[in-house]
Amino acid sequence: MLPHLRKNIPDGFGKYIEPFVGSACLYFDIEPTQAVLSDLNIRLIDTYKTVSEKPADVAHFLARMPTGSEAFYKVRANYQKLRSPISKAATFIYLNRFCFNGLYRTNQSGHFNVPYGAPRSGAVPNASDLQRAARSIAIAEIYSGDFEEVVLSHAKNNDFVYLDPPFHTSSARIFTQYNAKPFANEDFDRLVSVLREIDRRGCKFLLSYSHTPEGIKAFSKFRLTEVITRRNISGFPQHRGVARELLVRNY
Repeated sequence: MLPHLRKNIPDGFGKYIEPFVGSACLYFDIEPTQAVLSDLNIRLIDTYKTVSEKPADVAHFLARMPTGSEAFYKVRANYQKLRSPISKAATFIYLNRFCFNGLYRTNQSGHFNVPYGAPRSGAVPNASDLQRAARSIAIAEIYSGDFEEVVLSHAKNNDFVYLDPPFHTSSARIFTQYNAKPFANEDFDRLVSVLREIDRRGCKFLLSYSHTPEGIKAFSKFRLTEVITRRNISGFPQHRGVARELLVRNY
């Protein structure tokens, strides 16, 4: 999606706000001068904070971690028992890099449960990679919290909010869900309300979302752009490949 996002960001803005930060690919690409990054996933947020503060220590720990299927499942089984910020951050990166499709997903108990998927994901980041990431993250305020609370606490006139939420579902959990609690109907309704409030405040927003009838109807007040991209996360091969997505913006 990144090439499509680049073409649709506003020409100028104050603070950059991303409440579903995930990989932060747009943030790292445009490198704003002030930012708020947040996500409900506390392990992800703790990883960003630790990398920002101690990138060399995280890189050193990562470099010593064993690779391969057997090692992966041992590391995964031990993940919940880790206590030091360095070991937890390094293990989060390790599991994300070597698991199936680079996906983050937990079971209903909150335990990371994605199977082994390397070597297609590539090597872990080295010290230089993490130093660059740390320099970029250093200017950002980083939080773990609900998207509505974070956006409404920080968004002001002329700020830019980029939102890439999970796709909501009212049925059983699907492979693309990231936490034990799914993004449900009420969350989708809150998302629509947040977009309206962002617009009322004079903020600019860009939302990337699945091309669905529900989305088209809910976001019809704003500018909709259909884009074609690749979706590689699904657990079922027939659901991967070319997909239509929506970019929604108020500018």
